Amino acid sequence: VQLQASGGGLVQAGGSLRLSCAASRRISSGHVMGWYRQAPGKQRELVALKSSGGDTMYAESAKGRFTISGDNAKNTVYLQMNSLKPEDTAVYYCRYVPFGAAYDYWGRGTQVTVSS
Repeated sequence: VQLQASGGGLVQAGGSLRLSCAASRRISSGHVMGWYRQAPGKQRELVALKSSGGDTMYAESAKGRFTISGDNAKNTVYLQMNSLKPEDTAVYYCRYVPFGAAYDYWGRGTQVTVSS
């Protein structure tokens, strides 16, 4: 499975972006998909997760501003980001973890830059 992330860009503080992550083929009925980010000089960190059952979880920094959702018919997961802050600037990566698999999949990342 290949994951293609898109939707990043340059936005002013307070603005919004919607990231998309499309899988190249049908994803497992049991899975977790998520978004992570990595800012320059920092470790990659979790932003949001969504299970195939609909459960979601968010990093504290994302709560109330970001929403993760999915479209199983399109094998795509989204991250709606509102009220963006300069500290949200990072490369955003999507991840797909099939239940019971010994491996996972990562997309190449999409750059999000928030100007003050």
